[in-house]
Amino acid sequence: MKTSLIIFLLIFSINTSFSQSSETDSLSKSKISELSFMVGNWEGTGWMAGRGGKSNFDQTEEIEFKLDSTAILIEGKGTSNGKVVHNALAILTYNKAEENYTFRSFLPSGQNAEFKAELIENKLFWYPNENVRYIIWLNENRQWYERGEYERGEYKRGDDWNQFFEMTLDKK
Repeated sequence: MKTSLIIFLLIFSINTSFSQSSETDSLSKSKISELSFMVGNWEGTGWMAGRGGKSNFDQTEEIEFKLDSTAILIEGKGTSNGKVVHNALAILTYNKAEENYTFRSFLPSGQNAEFKAELIENKLFWYPNENVRYIIWLNENRQWYERGEYERGEYKRGDDWNQFFEMTLDKK
């Protein structure tokens, strides 16, 4: 009897220590809900400037809430002349410790990284590095509008951004 009780208590304590809390973090849910303008299936066109000049592409974005609306899953695919030129998956969450959003991106090549993101005047800014930013918002026609910009030069003043990317998508 004593051995059975010890085994039961041991199993109970192991199960308890590995159990997950099912309670939703209300702050994360509230902050992620501020990005609800992004959720949906989108399609449209865009362009990107490179060494060879501007190249155009067709783009789709499938975006949905996950984990009881405490995260957003983004899947984007761009094609040009029937060839995939962009294929990425991202997860947006709220980082309570840093008081900002986290944008974690994954590529088919195995590359992945985590970037700081923030919401400023209903526009999502995310920063692959200190010299590059992407800005996503709904334009006056309720279209997804995204712009990529870079800042160069020795003296970064924060007001000398040059556009290299643009995308305009309609909600399906």
